[in-house]
Amino acid sequence: MVIASLQLFAQEPIRRPATQTPAALPPPVDLREVSGVIKDPTGQGAVGATVFLKSDKDSMKVAANEDGVFIFKNVKMATFLITVTGEGYKPSVRKYENNDAVPRLVLDPIELKDDRILLNEATVNGTPSIQFRGPDTAVIRAADYKVRPNATVDELLKRVEGVEVGNDGSVTFQGQSVAGAKLNGRDFAGGNLAQAIQNLPADIVENLQFIDDYGDQAARTGVRDGQPRKILNLTTKADKSVGLTGRATLQAGTGGRYNTQLSLVRISGNQQISLIGNVRRTVTGIASSGADGGGRGPGANGGGGGGNPGTSFSAAPSLSYRDNWAPNLEVLASLTNNYSNSNSRSESYGETYSQLGTGTFDRNGTNSSNSKGYNGSFRMDWDINKQNYLQITPTFSTSNSESNSTSNSDVVNFLRDPRTGATNVQHQHSSTINNTTSSNPSYGATVLYQHIFTKPGRNISIQTSINKSETNSDRNALNTFRFFADQTHTTPVKDSLRNLIVQTRNRNTTIRTSFTYVEPLSKTSRLELNVQMRRSNNINSALTDSINTAGVRVRAYTLDNMFNYNITEYRSSLNYRYTGTKFTLLLGIQAIPITLNGTKLNAAVGQNAETNQSYFMLAPRLTLNYAWSRTERLDVTLNTTTNEPSFNQIQPFTDLTDPQNIVIGNPNLKPSLSNSLNLRYNNYLANSKLNFSANLTGSLTNNSVSTNTSQILSNIVPGDPSKGQKSINQTEYVNINGSHNISGSYSISKAFNDRRYNISLNGGITYGYTNAFSNNIAYHTTNWNFNQRFGPRLLPTDNIEINPYVSYVLTRQFSSSRNARATDLQTTSLAIDGRFYFFKTYQVNYSASKNFVSGITASQQKNPLVINAGFEKEFGTKRFITLTFNVYDVFKQNFFVNQSITSTGTTFTLSNTDSRYFMVGVRLNFQKWSGRATGRNGQPMMRRGDGSFIN
Repeated sequence: MVIASLQLFAQEPIRRPATQTPAALPPPVDLREVSGVIKDPTGQGAVGATVFLKSDKDSMKVAANEDGVFIFKNVKMATFLITVTGEGYKPSVRKYENNDAVPRLVLDPIELKDDRILLNEATVNGTPSIQFRGPDTAVIRAADYKVRPNATVDELLKRVEGVEVGNDGSVTFQGQSVAGAKLNGRDFAGGNLAQAIQNLPADIVENLQFIDDYGDQAARTGVRDGQPRKILNLTTKADKSVGLTGRATLQAGTGGRYNTQLSLVRISGNQQISLIGNVRRTVTGIASSGADGGGRGPGANGGGGGGNPGTSFSAAPSLSYRDNWAPNLEVLASLTNNYSNSNSRSESYGETYSQLGTGTFDRNGTNSSNSKGYNGSFRMDWDINKQNYLQITPTFSTSNSESNSTSNSDVVNFLRDPRTGATNVQHQHSSTINNTTSSNPSYGATVLYQHIFTKPGRNISIQTSINKSETNSDRNALNTFRFFADQTHTTPVKDSLRNLIVQTRNRNTTIRTSFTYVEPLSKTSRLELNVQMRRSNNINSALTDSINTAGVRVRAYTLDNMFNYNITEYRSSLNYRYTGTKFTLLLGIQAIPITLNGTKLNAAVGQNAETNQSYFMLAPRLTLNYAWSRTERLDVTLNTTTNEPSFNQIQPFTDLTDPQNIVIGNPNLKPSLSNSLNLRYNNYLANSKLNFSANLTGSLTNNSVSTNTSQILSNIVPGDPSKGQKSINQTEYVNINGSHNISGSYSISKAFNDRRYNISLNGGITYGYTNAFSNNIAYHTTNWNFNQRFGPRLLPTDNIEINPYVSYVLTRQFSSSRNARATDLQTTSLAIDGRFYFFKTYQVNYSASKNFVSGITASQQKNPLVINAGFEKEFGTKRFITLTFNVYDVFKQNFFVNQSITSTGTTFTLSNTDSRYFMVGVRLNFQKWSGRATGRNGQPMMRRGDGSFIN
């Protein structure tokens, strides 16, 4: 049958058109563009890899950019050799034969291989675990740090050299605090760092990136201004980029405590949908357990809290969304709801000192409050075409709260009368009952536009934002004052009662505009122009009514505060930037004119008081980055910041709302100007797994806004000095020069034996010099802080974790103010925490800490021994269910007196005695992944350096 079929087919005549003219081939082009991407062994862009193009008529060399992309322009031949080299990679040589009629050639990704060498009988990966990409990013390869199944990102971070993780989800990298979190280049859960690292599983992470974030405009234009925020960006593995992951926790304990948490995250390439929330009831005011070696002990979900002793209920669900609605259109949205209800009590005592003498005080009070609020944002990123980009971000937030509080204060002052030189006793007891309701709505929008010109490197951008906010508050305060003739309560002299109702309304409209222009001078240098304008319009009023003895509400015009003012600030900077292979330099000058205009409305007499101030400042700019290699760098930065006075400080009237604490505004205050110089050195020795970083910062502030607090002495009974005196605190605001600060810190971390053992040594010293006034007499305060922390992490086997920790903190304060006392507070902390795993699915965890404190004069417990312990059992083939049991403060010693020291006094605050409690719970972990993200043609999608996918 096959033969027959062939024969029949062969007999069918071939029909051809009468005439057939071959299609003309397009002519070859004279010049073409060749581009591609270089990837390292992890699939990320190989930053800085050198790419050579060689043909019969071409010889070119470029370096791959921060995304691993390279571009050759004006290539003459379509057949050429590409050679790629880079530190830690094997050279790659490829020959390409292309159609000579195509003007733009996009090559397939070139994947490099590690250059593995044998060193000291250990195989060393040529690609360091920690490396720097450009001046702003440190990249850490997650695969080099082993964690147990179902571990979260915070457990992964604890393994990394130079990283410290706190029990509350805080992170420090090479001595710098991390402020937010991103997933594949975009904010995760609204940028909440703790939610990201405590909920996302560690095994989905490919790279940890610590980024100096200067904002969206700087990210696109390269024009950086101001101080950056340190951000943690998590990039997912290629095979963990499409799927679902979740984590749920349910705990209950003694004292009415409970804790529920839920995290659901859906990832599909650039699409991210996350639902994260918690509902908990905690007992607040429990003192910190002392040393925190950066590890999260078994008390992470125990529900303890800071603040005053009491209870707190909170609920905080959040929903975030990210997706590409089109290849060139990305949207991000987030919505967060917060609700809280708390009840607390407070108890404190201490002493005060001023130029006129000393005093003692005892205070106690109660507070109950509830609040609820919403925060929402929507962001659209639109790449209109290759030359134009538009970003629009509207935001809103609203909150409402109500609080009821009581307070009692007993103050005894021994003050010298400047007129007679005699020291007199002023004894006052006050009681206050407050009811306050408030609402705080705000909304705004930001628009960013960028245009990229045909000339490479030339671009222009403008960013404009407008934000409106309101604060509406109604407060009913009942104050009772009793004065005594001596230190005892047996000789009352006078009582007074005051009932005030204060309505406060504050309106703020802030408009910000930033314009940037970049003009390239050469392949390695350019000029940057940055012009910024910020205008803040403020409408403020505080209307006061008093309730007289007959219970009648009467308007108190003399207590009304109505002040409208505008602050306009311009910042114009011209910078020269040089970017070399290892060396980056920015030199610039910044002009800062500031104007303040205000009007005080006097409702009592119908007259206005005008305020007009203008200031002009010039400031230099310097940024120097030098990279010896991908793992060693030095950064030098000189920055200038300004801070304008607050409304309370510049109000042109006297605030008599609290008759015992009078505040006098100063409309002639100038904005403060602070110049800071920062030096930062980082070095990661890959072969030794040793990370070293050091920071040195110095700042000088002129026109800093300082208080001048005076004790005004008067007779308790007017005209009768025999009944004793009372003192009234009167606070004024002044500008003062000369305050400065110098601080230095270091971090050394060394890993051994395939990172089973890690030692970490951190420390720092800070010196601060602050000028101030007391009773119109200038004085200064110096503060010294010296701290050392040593925290090894030991993993002798896969089933044993031991983390000892020791720290020493020395705090000293000296003041030239008369009667001020020097302080010397020393704290030595010893701690240990860890885990034991047995029978594969059982775990015992523990933590213990002991503090040795000197310099506290309080009589209560100050050297507590705090021991926590817990037990866990995992179930299921993938161990997705875990039962937990924890006990906190076994010996019930975690309550003591917290000491707070300032230049004007010392305060001792009592913590909660309900420190021992138990928690039992269940935790669920689940993941389901369906593979890699693919494009429309079914091929794996390429990725940018931040982990986002290229559509």
